[in-house]
Amino acid sequence: QDPTAAHYMFQDDPFLMPRNAANSRLFSLSKESGRNAAKYIIKQFPQYFDKTFAEPNIPCLMPEILTPQIEGLSEEALKERIHLRRVKDSVDLFDQLIQAGTPVSLETTNSLLDLLCFYGDGESTPEKEDLEEPGVNASEQKAPKREFQRGSQPSGSRWRENNNAERIFKIMPERNAHSYCTMIRGMVKHGASAKAYDMYIGLLNERHKADVHTFNALITAVPYLKERFLERWELAKVFLNHMAQQEVQPNLLTFNALLKTLRRCGGVGRSTALLVIKEMEALDIEPSLATYDHLLFILYRGADLCPSDIISEVLDDVGKRSFTPQDPDDGMDFNISDNLLCLSLGEKCCDLKDIKLAYRLNKVMEKGDNWKFLDMDRLNAYWSKFFSLLCMMEQIDVVLKWYKEMSSSLFYPTPKNILDLLQALDAANHLEVIPSVWEDMKQLGFNRRQDLLEELLSLMSRERHPDEIQLAFAKCAEEIKAVHEQTRREQSLLEWTGSALGHVALLFSRAGRTQEAWYVNMMEHFQQINRIPTDQVMDEFLNCAKQTNCPDEAIKLVKLAASLGLPSSQRLKNRTEKEFELSEKQK
Repeated sequence: QDPTAAHYMFQDDPFLMPRNAANSRLFSLSKESGRNAAKYIIKQFPQYFDKTFAEPNIPCLMPEILTPQIEGLSEEALKERIHLRRVKDSVDLFDQLIQAGTPVSLETTNSLLDLLCFYGDGESTPEKEDLEEPGVNASEQKAPKREFQRGSQPSGSRWRENNNAERIFKIMPERNAHSYCTMIRGMVKHGASAKAYDMYIGLLNERHKADVHTFNALITAVPYLKERFLERWELAKVFLNHMAQQEVQPNLLTFNALLKTLRRCGGVGRSTALLVIKEMEALDIEPSLATYDHLLFILYRGADLCPSDIISEVLDDVGKRSFTPQDPDDGMDFNISDNLLCLSLGEKCCDLKDIKLAYRLNKVMEKGDNWKFLDMDRLNAYWSKFFSLLCMMEQIDVVLKWYKEMSSSLFYPTPKNILDLLQALDAANHLEVIPSVWEDMKQLGFNRRQDLLEELLSLMSRERHPDEIQLAFAKCAEEIKAVHEQTRREQSLLEWTGSALGHVALLFSRAGRTQEAWYVNMMEHFQQINRIPTDQVMDEFLNCAKQTNCPDEAIKLVKLAASLGLPSSQRLKNRTEKEFELSEKQK
């Protein structure tokens, strides 16, 4: 892998190679926005895409036919509109068929309910279609992918009162288990948990049986039906007992839904989570990434309350195989899992400060296609945490090796990563690398970050280094000075601080650049911004003036110290008289 190459999605256009994580996010979202715009244009203006010019014609590469081909009032026309996901057209045609006295079969009506419950009685959009592919039979679908946001109540029910789904359900001459199950799953999906529970009671009263997907949805809705932790667990057990009574075999999504509910059951969840995992093993159901994520969230409560052996056991199990997506919370969907397994494990490794555990996690993440579970944002967040831990715990040579291989290829360093790297260089006394870090800061767009500039200047000016390094540091100081002085229409002026001004003066002085140290920094800026230079700055400048034999600059320094009322003014005067050959006028 080329360590200088950007992510493969940006390689179509070199102009769009991102500089930092913000650019990467912007460009990736722009590409996705362009795809959605193309889908919208094709859907809104299908007449411009109905001609086939390709030879040979490859149907899978051509746009779908999205315009209804069957005209008139018929059940076949209704089926076609349901298949094309035309929500409003399907409802209108159904109403016309009912008004005309044309019976609609139970199967077709259930298909219409599937459509309405999936889209929440709203029109289909490309974004909704990307989230899940709704089949004609809801019981054949996997599970609703956009459920409640983890750890928070729904922002409000998106299920309108007496919407088309409810209206059609009420006027159905006969209803089977599929009708009830579709309504329950639609209500849970769109935030009407209480109505879904009432619908489930209606299903039981009609002596129907729910399918496994319906039970999964109901278990997911438990935290919104009960307030107390113990009551939530008791209601979840009720649904599990009903599954046993109705001879419904649980699947992976059932246990993941149960663990997801236990995440919001406090101590009850911590005491029962491992029992759920043992039950999965007894039924020979292999966990998915979401299973481990839920388990760690339940059991992990900070580094002091969670020994690393729990994470180690999870890594042992995860490291034995490569994963494929089986649950929406496995991380394939953009808005689903905020605590994806690799990301949450990375946080926990940082909390535990366990570098060996972090290396094991990284090995698991790179195994097979596991990295695909992280989108661009999460991948960058994962590598950022991993690199911060490296800076904290590893030898500097190892840190620099990882930095060279990772930067701009696997991830874009954040300001915190650069700060961590600078601190690692300081701890290892490898400050000669700072000029290359400054070049990276300019490339990443961090050359106006006040905190990074202060840390950079502080490290470069703290001690005197060999001449070659001092010249490199002075060049960095010159560029930092230019950043403070440049003014662009869209950028505000970067203000000097007293410490930054002093550091730049020191770096110029040590490099023998007396004129720049005086005119550019001290005389002009210290007085302008009403700041007091430190004694170290004054002494270093006087030393520089002595080395370059500039008595005039030394006299100006003494005058500046006197005008600012510095206690060191007399000492500087005595040094100047002693160390310089002054004319009568200068004396």
